Amino acid sequence: MNSFLNDWGLIVTLFLPLAGALVALAVPKESESTVKGIAVITSLAALVMGIVLVANFDFDKAATLQFKVDTSWIDLINSRFILGLDGLALPLVMLTLFIMPLVFIYSWNHIPEPGNTKAFFTLMLVLETAMVGSFLAQDLMLFFVFFEATLLPMYFLIGVWGGPDRRYASIKFFIYTFFGSAFMIVAFVAVYFLSKAPGGVALEQLHALAPRFADLQAGDPMRTFGMEALTIAGAAGIAKTTAVIVFGGMFLGFGVKVPLFPLHTWLPDAHTQAPTQGSVILAAVLLKLGTYGFMRIAIPILPSAARQWAPAIGILAAIGIIYGALGCLAQTDMKRLIAFSSVAHMGYTMLGISTLTSFGMNAAVFGMVSHGLITGLLFFIAGSMKDRYHTLEIKRLGGLLVQAPHFGWIFGLATMASLGLPGLAGFWGEFPAILAAYAPANGLNFTLFRVLMVVAAIGTVFAAGYLLWLYQRTAFGTPSEEFADDPHIVDMSPFEWAAWAPLVFFIVLLGFVPAIVFNTAEPAVKAIAQIVGG
Repeated sequence: MNSFLNDWGLIVTLFLPLAGALVALAVPKESESTVKGIAVITSLAALVMGIVLVANFDFDKAATLQFKVDTSWIDLINSRFILGLDGLALPLVMLTLFIMPLVFIYSWNHIPEPGNTKAFFTLMLVLETAMVGSFLAQDLMLFFVFFEATLLPMYFLIGVWGGPDRRYASIKFFIYTFFGSAFMIVAFVAVYFLSKAPGGVALEQLHALAPRFADLQAGDPMRTFGMEALTIAGAAGIAKTTAVIVFGGMFLGFGVKVPLFPLHTWLPDAHTQAPTQGSVILAAVLLKLGTYGFMRIAIPILPSAARQWAPAIGILAAIGIIYGALGCLAQTDMKRLIAFSSVAHMGYTMLGISTLTSFGMNAAVFGMVSHGLITGLLFFIAGSMKDRYHTLEIKRLGGLLVQAPHFGWIFGLATMASLGLPGLAGFWGEFPAILAAYAPANGLNFTLFRVLMVVAAIGTVFAAGYLLWLYQRTAFGTPSEEFADDPHIVDMSPFEWAAWAPLVFFIVLLGFVPAIVFNTAEPAVKAIAQIVGG
C-alpha cells in the first residue's frame, strides 16, 4: 500500500476528477442523472484517496514533501512534473477534496439556467483537478499551468450560468486574473534565469536533492523551475533590488487572486453574478490559491524581498479589512454583502502572512480553511434563499426562522462563525492573525504592525455589526406580505442537508479542536519562517 501511495497516490487523487470529466463527456447529454452520478462518485473517490493519504501521512515530518512524484516533463526548459504533499498543502488539498462533493450533491436538484447538466458538471470536475494540482505542484511552470487552468472553467461558469450581468462579471474576472498572471509568469522566468547555486550547507542540500544538481558549484546558473531547489537557493545570485521587483510581479499575480486591496474589485461582481456553485468554489478554494502562492512560492524563494514587501502587504491587508467591512455595511444585496466580507476575511489571512512569523503564517493557514468552510456555507445559504424568494434584496426578506426554522438556525450558526464567535472555526481564523501582528518577525517595524493589529481588531467589531444586521433583517420577525403565503418557501431539502451538515460539523469541530489544522501546518510554516528570518 505504501509503495502504491508513494508512486501513484498523488497522481490518482489529482486526476480522478479529470477522468470523471472525460467519462461524463462520453455520456449522452440527455442522461442527466448519469452525469450527476459520475461527478458525485469520482469526487467522493478523490476524497477517499485524500483520506488514505492523510492516514499514511507522517505528521512528524510535515515540513518535508511526501508521496513525491518527480519525472521529466518539458526538458527544453528544464521544467519537471513534480508533485508533493506537506503540512502546508495538506489542509488546502483536503479542503478542496471535501468541498467539491458537497457542491455536486447540492447541484443534484439546483442546476442553474440554462440547463446543460453535462457541461456544468464537466466544467466543475475539470476545475477540481486544476485546483488540487495547484496545491500539489512543486514546479513553477506546472503550478502556472494548473493555476491558469482554473481560469477557463470559472469564466464559463460565471459567463454561461450567472446572473443578468454575467458577461461583464466573467470578462472582468478573466481580465483581472490574466493581468496578474502575466506579471507572475514574468517573475517566474526571471527567477529561472537569475537564480544561482548557493554555497556552504545550502549547496550540499541542493546536491542531495536530486542527481541533476550533483555537479553544480556555488555561483553556477541553476536553470530550474523546481520550487524545492529554488527555496534552498534562497534567491542566491539575484540582486536585492532585482529581487524586490521580481517579488512585485508575484505580488500582482497572487494579490489579484486573494484578492488583496486594491486588486479586489472583480470579486464582488464575480460573486454576485456567479451561480451558487461558482460562488462556493470561488470563496472556498480559488481565493486560497493567492494566499498559498505567497507562502509556497514568493516568500521562501525570495526571502529578502519578502521582508521589504511585508509592511506594504500588512498595510494593504488592514485597509482591506476595514474597506471590506464598510463595503458590507453599504450593501443591499445579501450575496454582494457576503462577497465584500471575503475581502475583509482574506485581509486577516494576509495580515498573518505579512508578519513573516510561524505563528502568523499558521494563523493564515487556519484562516484559509475556516473561511473556506464558513463562507462556502454562507454562499450555499444565499443560493437557496434566492431559489425560495427569487430575490436577495435584504429589505424584502424576513421571517426565515418562522417559515424555514432549520434553514434559519443553520444560517445563524454560519453568521456567528463568520463574525468570529469563540467555539466556532471563524474565531481561530481571525484572533491568532490579530495576535501575530503584535510580534512580527525581527527587523520589521513593531510599531507599524501593532497599529495594524488595532485596526484589524476594530474590523471584528464592524464584522459583528454587518453580519448581525444581515441576520436580523433576514431571519427575525414575521414574513413580509410579499412572501407570507408563498408555497416555495419551505425548509431544507435532503440535498441541502447532505451538502451543509458536513460543513456545520467541521465548523464546530475546528472551533473546539483547532489543533487539527494548527499542528498539521506548524512544521511547514516554521521552515518557511526560518528561511525568511521569522
